[in-house]
Amino acid sequence: MKINAGEETGWLTWYQKYRQTASELLKWGVTLWFLALVAGCQSTNSQTNGASQKTTVSPQVAVPEIATLREGDVLKISFPGSPTLDTTQQIRRDGKITLPLVGEVQAAGTTAEGLRQNLIKLYAPQLSNKEVTVTVVSSTFPVYVTGSVIRPGKIMSDHPITALDAIMEAGGFDYTRANLKAVRVIRHDKDRVENYTLNLKLVLDGKDNKPFFLQPSDIVFVPERFTWF
Repeated sequence: MKINAGEETGWLTWYQKYRQTASELLKWGVTLWFLALVAGCQSTNSQTNGASQKTTVSPQVAVPEIATLREGDVLKISFPGSPTLDTTQQIRRDGKITLPLVGEVQAAGTTAEGLRQNLIKLYAPQLSNKEVTVTVVSSTFPVYVTGSVIRPGKIMSDHPITALDAIMEAGGFDYTRANLKAVRVIRHDKDRVENYTLNLKLVLDGKDNKPFFLQPSDIVFVPERFTWF
């Protein structure tokens, strides 16, 4: 079979276009593969960085709470430049103490450092040496026990005290009517009130050895048992 010159030229032109198109498609394919590879690497690096950030986050350190002075605390107040003014005072129920030269001073609700700064200001006209020290000699706090106990009322404690300890200080349970399984502790925490229910019968039976320690001004309420009439 003979192929004329026109047909041969057309075939060569088509073949050249085919090769050019295939070459462009190959280039695009390589480019897309390269971009996909780069994107995959970035994704892997991002995940790795995220994982490392999760594992290297340092735990938060709890800031210790500064003790607030309260009713019953015994304070030793010293004046190194005027030792005759040295005194030991217990904070009264109204939250105040009485000091020479300046009279009554509010102590409850502040800290030992806050009280010291206040005394420096109050004694400034009388002292040439502006040095004052305030030391907490002992700290007592009130808790309240009410309900089915022998002697309900306020208890002052100078050491950590549990709910059961406080009830024993109040004369113990009134076993004729006390419900030991549902003792409540009412706690005022800033703007909210928290309630805890304790089964102290388990404690007395030796089946629960986890003590529940009270905080200042907690109220321990021992309810009565429900009885049918």
